[in-house]
Amino acid sequence: MLIKTSGVVTVTTGILPQLSVLKYDCKSCSFVLGPFVQRQDEETKPTTCPSCQSRGPFELNTEETIYHNYQRITIQESPNLVAAGRLPRSKEVILLGDLCDSCKPGDEIELTGIYTNSYDGSLNTRQGFPVFNTVIIANHIVRKDRLESDSLTDEDIKAIRELAKHPQIAQRIFASIAPTIYGHDDVKQAVGLALFRGQSKNPQGKHRIRGDINVLLCGDPGTAKSQFLRYVAHLAPRSILTTGQGASAVGLTAYVQRHPVTREWTLEAGAMVLADTGVCLIDEFDKMNEQDRTSIHEAMEQQSISISKAGIVTSLKARCTVIAAANPIGGRYDSSRTFAANVDLSEPILSRFDIFCVIRDQPDPVDDEHMADFIIKTHKRLHPDVLQAMQETAEEQKADTEIDPSTGLELIPHSLLRKYIIYAREHIHPVLNIDDERISRLYSDLRKESGETGSMVITIRNVESMIRMAEANAKIHLRTYVDENDVAFATKVMLQCFINTQKASVMQHMKKKFWKQLSYKRDNNELLLFTLKQLVNEQIVYERARHGGSASEDIGIDTISVSEEDLVEKARQLRIDAVAVRAFFKSKQFIYNKFNFDAQRKIIVKTIA
Repeated sequence: MLIKTSGVVTVTTGILPQLSVLKYDCKSCSFVLGPFVQRQDEETKPTTCPSCQSRGPFELNTEETIYHNYQRITIQESPNLVAAGRLPRSKEVILLGDLCDSCKPGDEIELTGIYTNSYDGSLNTRQGFPVFNTVIIANHIVRKDRLESDSLTDEDIKAIRELAKHPQIAQRIFASIAPTIYGHDDVKQAVGLALFRGQSKNPQGKHRIRGDINVLLCGDPGTAKSQFLRYVAHLAPRSILTTGQGASAVGLTAYVQRHPVTREWTLEAGAMVLADTGVCLIDEFDKMNEQDRTSIHEAMEQQSISISKAGIVTSLKARCTVIAAANPIGGRYDSSRTFAANVDLSEPILSRFDIFCVIRDQPDPVDDEHMADFIIKTHKRLHPDVLQAMQETAEEQKADTEIDPSTGLELIPHSLLRKYIIYAREHIHPVLNIDDERISRLYSDLRKESGETGSMVITIRNVESMIRMAEANAKIHLRTYVDENDVAFATKVMLQCFINTQKASVMQHMKKKFWKQLSYKRDNNELLLFTLKQLVNEQIVYERARHGGSASEDIGIDTISVSEEDLVEKARQLRIDAVAVRAFFKSKQFIYNKFNFDAQRKIIVKTIA
C-alpha cells in the first residue's frame, strides 16, 4: 500500500551493502547461474545447476553480483502534533539506493513509500508466538527545511502584511504572548524576540554565526516561569519541552547505542537535535548536573553536536533557540547579591544566554491589587459555562478575548500569531544599516561598569546579542533592514537585562546613568503609565512614613493624589509634551488602572481601596 506521511527522524543506522541482483558459481562445473533478483522478505538461492544438473554446492559470485545501499531509520510524530499525555508513535523506514544518508537525526521529513510487513525470526523468538513487523519502504523523501512556510496561503500572507502595518505591532505581539499571565512585560519581550530570532550568517560556508536568541528566566517560585515555557511550546512552529531533572547529557544532545533487534550501532537524537530550527525549552535548568550542562555548550553556541563513538563520526545540526527556566539558590532571589551568586550556573553557560530575565515577587500594593483582579476576571472568563455562553454570542467573545484590558491593545489570535512568526522567520532577512558607534560605545560603558561593580561579566558575545535582538525587532515589523529604532530597542532590552542582574545598591545608580537609553518606548502612553505608577508609589511611601502605617488600610486613606505638574515635568524629561499627557488622561490604560483626572484641581486621583 502506497502511503504518504511526515515525522521527525530520531534514529539512523549505518549504511550497509544489500544484495540486489545475484549470481552464483556452481562448484561442480564452474557454471555461472543467474541473474536472480533479491527480494526484501526472503533469500533467493538456486536449487539445481542447469549445466550439470547438480544440486550444488553454490557460491556467491561477488564480482558479478550487484549491490545497493541499505539503511534503516526511525521516524516519530512531530512533537506539535502529539496530544498531551500520549506517547508519540514511531515507525521504522527502509531506505534503498540514493535515498540512503538523505536525512539525519533531527530532520523533519515528508515520506512517500510502501507500507508493508516483514517477517522477523528473532522477534518471534522473543515474543513466543508468530508476529510480524511493519515497515515503510521509502520511495521519495523531502526534507521540510522551510518549516510550515509552504503551507501559508495567499490569504494568510495578505492578512500578515496587513497586520504588520499597525503602528503598534510590536506592542500587540508582546501583549498577545501568554495573555493569561499578568504583567512580566520584560519576559514577554524577551520571549517574543526569541521566537522571531535574528539572522544567522555563514560566510563562505566556513564559520556559522548563530541567529537564535537564548533566554534564561530566573526568579522566585510562583512567578509563571514554567507557564511561559508551556505557552511557547504551543506557539512555536517546532518545539521540544524537557526538564533538567528528566534530561541527561545524551538525552539533550545525541547518543549511540545498539539496535535491540539487529544489534548494529544506531545514532539516536536528543532533545536539542529534535528541536532543530525550532525552540528547545528546558525547565528546572538549575537541577541539571554540571556535567550534563557542559555537554550543551557546543549546541548553544556553534549549534551543532559532534559525535565520535563506536565508529560513528558525524556532526548533527542543533539550530534551535534555548529558553530555560531556573530557580535561585535557596529558593528566593536575593537582591543584595549579584546574579551569578544567585544561580548555581557556571560562567561559560551564562555567557551563552543573550537575555537574562530576573522575576522577583516583591510586595506592591498597586500591582498586587491589579494582579488579583486580573486573576479573578481570568478565572471567571475561562469557566466552561461562561465559555459556552461566549460561543453562542460571537460579539461578546470577540470583545472579551481580543482586547488586552491592561493596555487597551487588540490581541492577535493564536493561529494568526503563529503564522506571523513562521512568515517572518522564513521570508524576512534584515540587513544591518545602523550606526556602529552606538553599540560599541554601550559595550565599552557596560564593560567599565561590570569591572567596577564586580557584577555579571560583559563579553563580546553581548555585542552579537544586541545585533540579534535588533534583527529580531526588524523581523517583527517585517522590515528588510535594521534601523535606529531597532538598535534603540535592543539597547534598552540589553540594559534592562544588565541592570536587573545587579545588586540593589548598584541598580538605582545604573538606572540614573542610562536613563536615556532605558526611556526608549515608541508608545508614550506606556511610558507615562510607568512614570505615573512610580509617582503613586512614592506618594504611598510618603503617606506611610507620615502616618506610621504599613499599608494603605493602616494609614486610613482610600485615594492617592498626584499633581498634573509633577507628571508633566517627568514627561518633559522624557521628551513627551503636555499635549501627549492630556491625551494619556483619556486612554484605556489610564482608566483601567483606576486613575481619574480632576481638571479643576489639576490633580490625578488613584483609588487604592
